[in-house]
Amino acid sequence: MPHPDAQYLSLLSQILEGGDRRIDRTGVGTLSVFGAMARFDLAKGELPLLTTKRVYWKTAVKEMLWFLTGQTNIRSLLQQNVRIWSDWPLARYRRETGEAIAQADFERRIVGDEAFAARWGELGPVYGKQWRRWLGADGREHDQIATLIETLKANPSSRRMLFHAWNVPELGDMALPPCHLLYQYHVSSEGRLNCLMFQRSADLLLGVPFNWIGTVALQHMLAQQAGLEVGQFVWMGGDVHLYLNHLDQAREQLRREPRPTAALRLLRRPATIEGYTIDDFEVQGYEPHPPIAAEVAV
Repeated sequence: MPHPDAQYLSLLSQILEGGDRRIDRTGVGTLSVFGAMARFDLAKGELPLLTTKRVYWKTAVKEMLWFLTGQTNIRSLLQQNVRIWSDWPLARYRRETGEAIAQADFERRIVGDEAFAARWGELGPVYGKQWRRWLGADGREHDQIATLIETLKANPSSRRMLFHAWNVPELGDMALPPCHLLYQYHVSSEGRLNCLMFQRSADLLLGVPFNWIGTVALQHMLAQQAGLEVGQFVWMGGDVHLYLNHLDQAREQLRREPRPTAALRLLRRPATIEGYTIDDFEVQGYEPHPPIAAEVAV
């Protein structure tokens, strides 16, 4: 069985060796390939939690749990010490006020001042809004996650078990249009839940490792809620890239040998998918190489 890190490291090599050099939206520039795929059999223990660098899996799971609440303000994330969404509202605050506030000071104000958070911590109608409160043209809200769970239970052979966040009329109001925008599910004849996630824009060094473990955490929750076991996780990337200021970090990671694969399990079954907390997740046997620091391109 190939190590789960192997497909990721192969993508790093592919981009470093033959990626198309491009100027991107952020101005940082990227090396990019168009179209990539990875497949992991969770039932066989192929958990895509990288060992060639430490991935802060609790942060990724907390982000996924936040998506499931339908919230779009970073205040509740910061209250859990999750800072991965701060860059976008901070950039907007600096741009609109002209104040050169430090990120730590901005985050403290978001946490300590509810009115300030309501004004400056809002990301717009991003993932959670679209997943749980998609607004139809008739004014009705649609809960895609609830509908998915109902279908998994009542009609598991359906080919319509999916949700997405690419709501065209609302893209302009989002701090960042959805990158991991489409999730589709399939139940095998053995009762295993398979997931395919399509990611239009994939920051391979920083974003993808988080997106993989967040998606797998969701797959475990959905399977448990529907009385299924986990099966395969299939990831498909559109524009898969390394930022030009991440190339040395990618080369460092490629020099590292993968370590034994970890395992993820849920410790209890809440009554609903909204009932999970970070304490319900356990990762066993995770002893990765040290983290690799890199700047987020905003």
